[in-house]
Amino acid sequence: MPSVSYRGERVELEAGESVLDALLRAGFEVPSSCRAGACQACVLRAENGEPGAEAQVGLRPAQRDLGCFMSCMARPSEDLEIAEAGLPSSKVRLLDVLGWGGEIFRIRLEVPLGFAYRGGQYVQLVRPGALIRAYSLASHPEDPWLELHVRNHPHGKMSGWLTSAEPGAELEVRGPAGDCYYQAEDPNQPLVLVGMGTGMSPIYAVLRDALRAAHRGTITVIQGARTTDELYLEAELEALGSARNVTLIRCALEGPPGDPRIGDAVERTLEACPSFKGCRVFLCGGAAQVNALKRQAFLRGARLQEISSDPFISGAVSA
Repeated sequence: MPSVSYRGERVELEAGESVLDALLRAGFEVPSSCRAGACQACVLRAENGEPGAEAQVGLRPAQRDLGCFMSCMARPSEDLEIAEAGLPSSKVRLLDVLGWGGEIFRIRLEVPLGFAYRGGQYVQLVRPGALIRAYSLASHPEDPWLELHVRNHPHGKMSGWLTSAEPGAELEVRGPAGDCYYQAEDPNQPLVLVGMGTGMSPIYAVLRDALRAAHRGTITVIQGARTTDELYLEAELEALGSARNVTLIRCALEGPPGDPRIGDAVERTLEACPSFKGCRVFLCGGAAQVNALKRQAFLRGARLQEISSDPFISGAVSA
């Protein structure tokens, strides 16, 4: 069986075992979260050997060129020598926590000195005890804070800590990373922005960025939630939705009888967009809904390279 060399030690892989599982079995503390190749918390770098193509799916070309790979997806057929990938890391303090209805909270953190990012990218948070999770950035680089929208999952080790921590609590921020952000290549191109649950976090940032850049094309924004109580950002979205080129649709699966907002976000999106031809599409939220909409957007005319999707896997971004 192949082996991995890490921090001066050699670990033999067992049959079918991933590099991440082998390192954890050997006692190494390797940051990880989703175990499904989505959050990229477990990215390492191959100094010698090939980790396999599946372990690099979704990484940026520059990362692949450096030999970076997701250790949870790596089941190499040859020996590997590996090291840390080296995302920039900063210590920050928690500024405030605000409950927004249901299980959703707004978290604001200090901005690390020299921290350059685009709204909609994500960061990895590391709390005391080396627990790591990835969260999208809802803030804009002009804001005096980093803003995250967090669902407090029952028994969530990170979300429970974040939503109950006192201002001043310290944690580590790694990143930024990801390519789910507004790019002003064609200011006349129609935009379709769909955020479900806390998937509105990057969508809110993309919308703010597009409007600050005076985007001229139509912008269709769909917010979906499980219940009407979780349709957060109401005042903020209504203010942004007052722009003449913005159409705002807010819907939830459950709510008071007769509430006109009751509806499924996937269905409402397809009703609002019978054709995606020529559109730039951003899809963020639960993996099943995002993947279903990505397929429909493609079938209805969107080019794959013009669809930015950020599927949230339970445990990957907000547990």
